[in-house]
Amino acid sequence: MQTPDWIAVDWGTSNMRAWAMSASGTVLAEVRSDKGMGDLTPDQFEDAFRDATNGWDINVPIVACGMVGARQGWIEATYAAVPCPATPTGFTQPNSTLDVHIIPGLMQDSPADVMRGEETQIAGFLALNPNWDGVICLPGTHTKWAHISADEVISFQTYMTGDMFAALGDHTVLRHSVQSDDWDWDAFDTAVGDAMARPERIAARLFSLRAEGLLNGMTNATARARLSGLLIGAELAGAKPYWLGQQIAVIGAGNLTALYVRALALQSAPATQVKGDAITLAGLTAAYRRLKG
Repeated sequence: MQTPDWIAVDWGTSNMRAWAMSASGTVLAEVRSDKGMGDLTPDQFEDAFRDATNGWDINVPIVACGMVGARQGWIEATYAAVPCPATPTGFTQPNSTLDVHIIPGLMQDSPADVMRGEETQIAGFLALNPNWDGVICLPGTHTKWAHISADEVISFQTYMTGDMFAALGDHTVLRHSVQSDDWDWDAFDTAVGDAMARPERIAARLFSLRAEGLLNGMTNATARARLSGLLIGAELAGAKPYWLGQQIAVIGAGNLTALYVRALALQSAPATQVKGDAITLAGLTAAYRRLKG
């Protein structure tokens, strides 16, 4: 039987991770479950959590982040309006026999935007890098760019680049051209530059991926890398007011994060690459300490 002082939970759309924690922040045990928010109804979350943590004493404070607090999650958690600390007060508790505290997401009125889960990674990064000012990029299905100053999130912007890559590659004519496990780095670099220089031409450049395969024998590996480069380049062009001249940190999974770091380097904008798992746990720990006062 694991007897933690508290439990940290990162509950996303497709999976859940939980850490049994000591009061000092030491990880005592870790479990993973494939029962993400997308597979559960609100009344199923408690049982899913109990199943995943079987063998733990779970009658302790539980601090959770991510899509567990979405409208389709265990309970819709509140949003804190920016500018605000990355870990604001105002935890939301579901109707449960457990002592669960869901971290608020962040919201922005104009332009309208929300984040849920990424705020915890931002808080973790700031906990490990005190007094850091600059811009944090969090690549993913919906990539976030957040302006950080004086330990607060001042503003942020979301780009659906990951969704667009998946939709174009799986559900348009480009599906015949970009299915590949290989990669062409030169093609990626060129496409980033093309999109940065003329983002208004991206729709035409996307179809040329199909045409070049038919007419000139362009390989799927090259087409896939060019598709990624065009979309990330267009995103960087749109987000330029955020990152230009700023200190930049890119947080997330290795391969995708590396693409953003490389694309930024092509614009003479060096960025620090940060792994997401440790940062998420640091953010959950910061939230627990805020909860305990």
